[in-house]
Amino acid sequence: MDKKNYQIIDLPRVTDERGNLTFIEGDGHIPFDIKRVYYLYDVPGGEKRGGHAHKILKQFIIAANGSFDVILNDGKNKKRIHLNRSYYGVYIPTMVWRELDNFSSGSVCLVLASEHYLEDDYIRDFNEFKKLTDSI
Repeated sequence: MDKKNYQIIDLPRVTDERGNLTFIEGDGHIPFDIKRVYYLYDVPGGEKRGGHAHKILKQFIIAANGSFDVILNDGKNKKRIHLNRSYYGVYIPTMVWRELDNFSSGSVCLVLASEHYLEDDYIRDFNEFKKLTDSI
């Protein structure tokens, strides 16, 4: 997969013997204003999440705790990214199919989104997604 379709972004880290701090500023550390934040947790072993693409929404995904894999597909190429640290994440632009799997016990997947929830923005059928990406 061509890197222009996604980006691993290192976040600022303030290290201290009392504990570390990482922060994220929209339109600064990530390339969009943050309009929604949500997180996935208590994902049972062997389960997958995601399985969709977005027409408008952009996301930044972080392993806030534990680890998991993000599988990205731009319609031509597929890439698996293992997230296991809270000081970096993966930026996912529009029209990239994403799936999440391989969740470790106690993992927390933190997602920052560029838009409020809008069901019409989702493409939930991979064949439909493939047709749309083939026409681009």
